[in-house]
Amino acid sequence: MKFLFDMFPVLLFFITFKWGERNVTTAQSLVSDYLSGIVSGGATTAELAPILLATAVTLVASILQIGYLLVSRKKVDAMLWISFIIIMVFGGATLYFQSEAFIKWKPTVLYWCYCGAFALAQFVFRTNLIQAAMGSQIKLPAPVWTRLSYAWMIYFLAMGIINLYVAYNFSTDTWANFKLIAVVAIMPAFVIIQSLFLAKYMEEPAQ
Repeated sequence: MKFLFDMFPVLLFFITFKWGERNVTTAQSLVSDYLSGIVSGGATTAELAPILLATAVTLVASILQIGYLLVSRKKVDAMLWISFIIIMVFGGATLYFQSEAFIKWKPTVLYWCYCGAFALAQFVFRTNLIQAAMGSQIKLPAPVWTRLSYAWMIYFLAMGIINLYVAYNFSTDTWANFKLIAVVAIMPAFVIIQSLFLAKYMEEPAQ
């Protein structure tokens, strides 16, 4: 359930973008009617309308997501805050400058921020973020925790590179598909494969 909640803005982006592609005239009209005060020039082209509309919906969804957690007095994870700040900055720039380049860079910046956070914790503060989050639930040998941290660093670094490759070598439609697949398929698959590998090392916490 938490996974779906965290991915709510991404799913809305994909749905809105696909709808906008199939209803370009309506999407362009919505951008002109409701976003004219935000986008430079006050109007947009039919080509950019779907991604601008999807970006605007994502910004609203992210604000509602954070607002709900704050009003409910629930903890907002650090990574969710990072994601929120990045989407506000890059999404806002996408709308204002009418450039899809900013929103296409957003996943890469987010992935590399996560990679940097893991690296900073591991090499500077000598803290394993995975162990800090899961150490009370499972017990693993110290070298395995370290390998796990390295695996996530490599994963985030690689995903950032792949995102840029897809963004600059394929259509925006293909990039949007990849963006969704990365969230709902690639990451869960990575977690499952990792869990299967780690199963043999797991020890039950001492009672």
